Amino acid sequence: MKIWGLRILTVLMFALVGLTFLNASWLAPPPKGSLSLVAHRGVYQNFDRDGLGRDDCTAKRIRKPSHIYLENTIPSIRRAIVDGANLIEIDLSPSKDGTLMLFHDWTLDCRTNGSGQTRDKTVAELKALDIGYGYTADGGKTFPFRGKGIGMMPTLEEVLVQFPRADFLINFKSKNAAEADMVADLLQRMGRNVDGSYAFTGDAAPVARIRQRLPGVWAFAKEEVKACTTDYVKFGWTGIIPDSCKGGTAAVPLNYQWAIWGWPKRFLARMDKAGARVIMTGPVVDGAANRGIEQLEEIPKVPRDFRGYLITEEIQLIGPALKPS
Repeated sequence: MKIWGLRILTVLMFALVGLTFLNASWLAPPPKGSLSLVAHRGVYQNFDRDGLGRDDCTAKRIRKPSHIYLENTIPSIRRAIVDGANLIEIDLSPSKDGTLMLFHDWTLDCRTNGSGQTRDKTVAELKALDIGYGYTADGGKTFPFRGKGIGMMPTLEEVLVQFPRADFLINFKSKNAAEADMVADLLQRMGRNVDGSYAFTGDAAPVARIRQRLPGVWAFAKEEVKACTTDYVKFGWTGIIPDSCKGGTAAVPLNYQWAIWGWPKRFLARMDKAGARVIMTGPVVDGAANRGIEQLEEIPKVPRDFRGYLITEEIQLIGPALKPS
């Protein structure tokens, strides 16, 4: 029994050593590419997420304003570019008369002086709204952006004309695949080749449709990202890349880097071989939805060897701090 026990222990030790070298980051080749910053919502009024409910109005939870910018607007996008954003996330909602507008919420009641669904309003009606109307940092005592957001809800076409060389992460806000057709039609009509530059996300239906209309673009649904990341955590120790990651997207929260086999260089090499992209997010806390990094203290937690997409909620803070000196 002692001999068999010793043999088993020896086998386990060799297996452990083998797995250690198989997943050793320091033995992997230097990662390709460069770090790309993703500005979530552009430059916007960040808000308190403590106790945030799914349907809570975030405009009523903003922090004390330190700048003048509102999300999904032309000034917001321009400032994000200046501050170093490589990819700017924007949210799309179609108007009643079939024009794609930049607006995050399903309804107008939270942020604007309007009410009802964005999709039930014409472009003229949406353009007449004050999109800064509902923002408050002190429980409704003051509204610092009221009257300053009139006419500031842009169409997607206006944004594309204004920023012909910017790259966008386009977020479909509904499950309607027809909205992907609207985007593809507009991009093709404007002669925009977005393969390798733009990205698309949202529900599985519009994501699948945009892939059909614009073959080769980077598009990912939340469920796909979760599947790739989860499968890799389960099986990545073998060196085998899960099918869910091939040509897909993985997400690595700041506080779960320890769970990623071969992090960072070995993992990045495997994802590159599989044609997959890697997104780093801020920390996941109590199962809450991922956010981007938003504090300077979080920057040192991002590996120097990371070459992928880093999402931030505060591009005006994080971007300048990461610019080459």
